[in-house]
Amino acid sequence: MTDPFLDRLADLLGPGGLVVGDELASRPASWTRAAEPCAAAALVRPRSTEEVSAVLAACHAAGRVVVPRGGATGLVDGILCAPGDIALSLERMTGIEALDPLAMTMVVRAGTTLEAVQAAAEAADLFFPLDLGARGSATVGGTISTNAGGLRVLRYGMMREMVLGLEAVLADGTVVSSMRPLIKNNTGLDLKQLFVGTEGTLGVVTRAVLRLRPAPAGYATAVVACADVDAAAAILSRAQRAFQGRVSSFEGMWPDFYRAMTAPGRFAPPLHREHPYYALIEVECVPEEEPRFLSLLETLMTEEIVRDAVISASEEQRRALWRIRDRVELLGEAGLARPFDVSVPFSAMAGYVAEASARIAAIHPDAGSVAYGHVGDNNIHWNTAQLPDPALEAQVEAAIYEPLAALQGSVSAEHGIGLEKRGKLGLSRSAAEIATMRAVKRALDPKGILNPGKIFSHPVD
Repeated sequence: MTDPFLDRLADLLGPGGLVVGDELASRPASWTRAAEPCAAAALVRPRSTEEVSAVLAACHAAGRVVVPRGGATGLVDGILCAPGDIALSLERMTGIEALDPLAMTMVVRAGTTLEAVQAAAEAADLFFPLDLGARGSATVGGTISTNAGGLRVLRYGMMREMVLGLEAVLADGTVVSSMRPLIKNNTGLDLKQLFVGTEGTLGVVTRAVLRLRPAPAGYATAVVACADVDAAAAILSRAQRAFQGRVSSFEGMWPDFYRAMTAPGRFAPPLHREHPYYALIEVECVPEEEPRFLSLLETLMTEEIVRDAVISASEEQRRALWRIRDRVELLGEAGLARPFDVSVPFSAMAGYVAEASARIAAIHPDAGSVAYGHVGDNNIHWNTAQLPDPALEAQVEAAIYEPLAALQGSVSAEHGIGLEKRGKLGLSRSAAEIATMRAVKRALDPKGILNPGKIFSHPVD
């Protein structure tokens, strides 16, 4: 039996614009449910903002749910569809529209991958700072809608700080364009921020003006061993002062993570595997400053803040150090395939990780966990074992999430809320904050057709 509404969407989009049947079933439901097919009734693939507008207007009039779909690399089921939903992909809306090397701005279509943006900036001797492991799949629209973080937040901030302007389509098809390439634009409500980090629940981002930076002249990179997180905080503070805030990354690695990543058959350990804490630090600097970086580490070793260190002497050595931190998909081989993503103040980090680790270990003999992450910007990632009993899984979640409320932490540092964490939102947001979010949702999407159920359930009741 055919669906007349799908026929109408096909007419709006033309050849190749509508994906159904086996072709749609070949697409994964989400990153975390890769073995499950997308359950939507159809996937629409518009080629322009005008076509996005036409699709949303038709879906709004018919009361059909629309679930925006970026590169499908999210970890919180933010693109999960129910039967009957319309999935929307901007995979045919790609490309760099303009690049201004003097203003250091780029106008880009939302389906463009992060890697393509980085390459275009590099070709102009410029730099787009956002970087993450899924750079080849993650799209501009997806990274805006989730306010992606990644490896250089410490120096450059989240995706929010890199978006000067954007264009978005509301639930009813209205196009809101704020594409001004201005660093300073203090003219009332900053409407673009409504669409950054809101996971496609308020509108579909179609184009953006991105802020570029000068290409770094070079890096000084080291893995250091120290006594604990507090010692790591002292190392970061000293490096920030010595290099005027040019520390671009400061990655923390608790010993179980370091040992898992440097196990036989994986990566050679640059430092021995029995230290209590490790950190990867990277500073943007000209080659002439590298001796100062070495001198800083030597001073910190003399003061017994750093116990041992290894500094990269080449780009290949730098990449080798980064692989230990970056190739976290290998944790699955160690039986630690379930990811978590939280934020904790630096001052509370050591106690939090110790408490949560102990709670997890007490749940079940097979309940393993490792902690690591972008600790310089408060972000801790966990990977835990997948336990067979949902009740045990719930206990692991409680061990990781429950302490955060008292610590003024966050249940999501950079991955968003989606479906996975919507029941935990109250641990990080007050009732008044959540009520305000719902009010914004009702105002912009009164029928509740845009990615319903994500972030919070029943947002328009």
